[in-house]
Amino acid sequence: MPLQTLEPKRLYRQIADQLRTLIASGEFAVGARLPAERDLAQQLGVSRPSVREALIALEVEGRVEVRTGSGVYVLDRSARRAVPVEALGWGPLELIRARRVVEGETAALAAQSAKRADREAIASALDEMRALAERGVMPLDADRAFHVAIVQASGNAVLIETVQGFLDSRLGPLFKRLGGHFETGKSWQSAIVEHEAIAAAIMARDPDAARAAMHEHMDRAHQRFSVSWRRAHAP
Repeated sequence: MPLQTLEPKRLYRQIADQLRTLIASGEFAVGARLPAERDLAQQLGVSRPSVREALIALEVEGRVEVRTGSGVYVLDRSARRAVPVEALGWGPLELIRARRVVEGETAALAAQSAKRADREAIASALDEMRALAERGVMPLDADRAFHVAIVQASGNAVLIETVQGFLDSRLGPLFKRLGGHFETGKSWQSAIVEHEAIAAAIMARDPDAARAAMHEHMDRAHQRFSVSWRRAHAP
C-alpha cells in the first residue's frame, strides 16, 4: 500500500492513522525499522516535526519502539491494549507554536500593565524554578506558575483560561514521552535563562522586549524538543 500525500494543515493524528494502517496491513512488519523521519516526511508531504509527533504517538500506543541511535521499530501488539491516538491531546510541537503567538502578546501586556503583586508572583515563580533546578528537580510546576503569573497580569479571563489550557496539556502522555526524550538539568538551565530575560523585560516595562524574549523562549523550546529527538534517535 503506497503512502498517500497529506495536506500540510493536517495534524499528527492523520499521519499516525496512516502509519498505523500500514503496520496493520503488514507493509511494515513486526520487528521492521520504519523509514527515516526525513523520508516519511517527504513521502507524506508534511513537515518532519509533524512526523515526529506521530511517531511519538505510536510509541505511546505501544505500536513502535524508539531505539537510541538506531531508529523506530514496529512492535508486536497482540497482547497489548490500545491507547487511542485521539485521546493523546494536542501535538507538542504544534502547541509550542501556538503558545508563541499567544504568550508573546501576554508578555507584552504584562510589561504594560503588571501590578506589584503580578511582578512579585513572576519573580517568586522564577526563584522557585532556580531552586528546584539546583536540587536536580525538573521545575515544571514552577514553570507553569511563571507563565500563569504573566497572563494573569493581563486581567483578561479568556487569555488566562487559554494559557492555562496550553500549560495543562503538558500533563498528557505525548508531552511526557517527548519530555523524557530531551528534558535534562542542562535543558532546564537554558530555559531558566530564557525566563530571566522575559522577567527582566516585564520588570523594565518594555513590551517589545518582553514579546521578543517570549518568542525567543518558545523558539528555543521548539528547537530543544525537535533537535534532541532527531539527534538521539535518527538511524
